[in-house]
Amino acid sequence: MDQASKGWLNGLIGVVIFAGSLPATRIGVLGFTPEFLTTSRAAIAGVIGLICLIVFKQVKPNLQQFKKLIIVAFGVVIGFPLFTALALQTISSSHAIIFVGLLPLSTAIFAVFRGGEKPSTQFWLFAILGSCLVIIFMFFENKSLSLSLGDFYMLAAIVVCGLGYAEGGKLSSELGGWQVICWALVVALPIMLLGSVYYFPDHYSNISIAPILALLYVSLFSMLIGFVFWYKGLALGGIAKVGQIQLLQPFIGLMLSALLLGEHISLAMILVSISVVACVVMAKKFA
Repeated sequence: MDQASKGWLNGLIGVVIFAGSLPATRIGVLGFTPEFLTTSRAAIAGVIGLICLIVFKQVKPNLQQFKKLIIVAFGVVIGFPLFTALALQTISSSHAIIFVGLLPLSTAIFAVFRGGEKPSTQFWLFAILGSCLVIIFMFFENKSLSLSLGDFYMLAAIVVCGLGYAEGGKLSSELGGWQVICWALVVALPIMLLGSVYYFPDHYSNISIAPILALLYVSLFSMLIGFVFWYKGLALGGIAKVGQIQLLQPFIGLMLSALLLGEHISLAMILVSISVVACVVMAKKFA
């Protein structure tokens, strides 16, 4: 298997893991506040990341790399988890998942500005087409041109996550995939630990098992394990190119929302998801 194929394979594994993030977050906010869910998931993952870095005796990043890690931490450790948790207080998981179809375009744009990549014209056409399908669907589902507060939170989440993905993918070629997410978690760890204590639930004994399991999932898989594969895939196959695999995430996420949350999945959601999958296939062909 060549390097590009390894990149796509690692990226696919990461996307499958990430697909459970929004359904799990939706379950999590039923028992925890968005602030506690955001800080505690990062704190748990950060402690594990710190242990891994110490056990495997990783060299500390230099000043320039540290600055980039701050950007990664802002995007994927703090920004995306917080904005999605806020959004999922008012919108369904299946609705939020459709926004993820915009993430490949966000990642590709930041890959050009932050990573210096230059994808082909055909690639951009299919990347933009996939995102346009998502935007059209959102307007039709809302039955108006207005967006709710939850929608704006999701748009903010997509922007900061695309930045974090692009910056982390570029940095992975220097530090390694799992090292990047571990260092980013460690960078944010002091703030996340303080936040976890400050936002700790007053009536934690009344929280059911489902939100607790959801917290464990987003801490171990969404916040750590998924990024090990994802950043490795971006480093091997190219940030903009491998980033298109994220168009598969809504399709997988919708199935999980239906299975885990019993949410209604409309025919339009299914058709849009299938269409963006086709855009992934074509984007890969011209990558």
